[in-house]
Amino acid sequence: MTQLDGIVKPKTRRSKRFMESRAPKLTEDVKRAMIMKGGNTSQIVTEALKDIEFFSKKTDCSLFLFGSHNKKRPNNLIFGRMFDFHVLDMIELGIEKYVSLSEIKNSKCPEGTKPMLVFAGEAFDTDNEYKRLKSLLIDFFRGPNVSAVRLAGLEHVLHFTALEGKVYLRSYRCLLKKSGCRTPRIELEEIGPSFDLVMRRTHLASDDLYKLAHKQPKALKPKKKKNISHDAFGTTFGRVHMQKQDLSKLQTRKMKGLRKRKGDVVAEGDGQEPKVAKVEK
Repeated sequence: MTQLDGIVKPKTRRSKRFMESRAPKLTEDVKRAMIMKGGNTSQIVTEALKDIEFFSKKTDCSLFLFGSHNKKRPNNLIFGRMFDFHVLDMIELGIEKYVSLSEIKNSKCPEGTKPMLVFAGEAFDTDNEYKRLKSLLIDFFRGPNVSAVRLAGLEHVLHFTALEGKVYLRSYRCLLKKSGCRTPRIELEEIGPSFDLVMRRTHLASDDLYKLAHKQPKALKPKKKKNISHDAFGTTFGRVHMQKQDLSKLQTRKMKGLRKRKGDVVAEGDGQEPKVAKVEK
């Protein structure tokens, strides 16, 4: 490949295909995570990285997770993501308490199962740093986009709780029990891992850059249809424009019950007695 005025031009078909795969797309590929272990890490960080890797994917990474351990910041995890091959957000979390997958002796969900993400706590809706952390965790654990999910496939729950400056991560498996009706009764069984995390340092993108990262191409935006509106409940309303009609020329349906018959009583004028129509013999 040759470089001219800061623009890299491919010289072979192979390099051209590589450049096209890295070029921006209308529908981006599924985000993948690169998990890195620092030169000095503790056993807790090493085991935590393995468990997180169980729910993540690697290669072509727009997400990254770096684990380290030192005296000043023990058992450290740094979650981050990229935009246009530059760092967008980084959030540093410390592990205060950790229970691994192997310590909880329950049956696990198959690898690659799409989890249901639950966020509890007011901080996820009010605090700017926790809002970014919520968005970052969604990117890490949401899995591929799917059009439909069967009921039996909803078996994994990741629950995040923000309380008193800490974030609690719990992992559950959904058990479908008989309820005596069509809808099954659901019970949650903890399968691990379990984290008690505390937020340390953050490096967040500016509002302008964050807005640019969320910008959608015009080709993906739904086209607005004229004379169609929706209410708060999702009901669709349409407006139809018609020319003005002359109702005097409107042809109505003729019914036999409305016809006059011989021998019927006919009222003529107000306050007068009704007259009986003469019947010819």
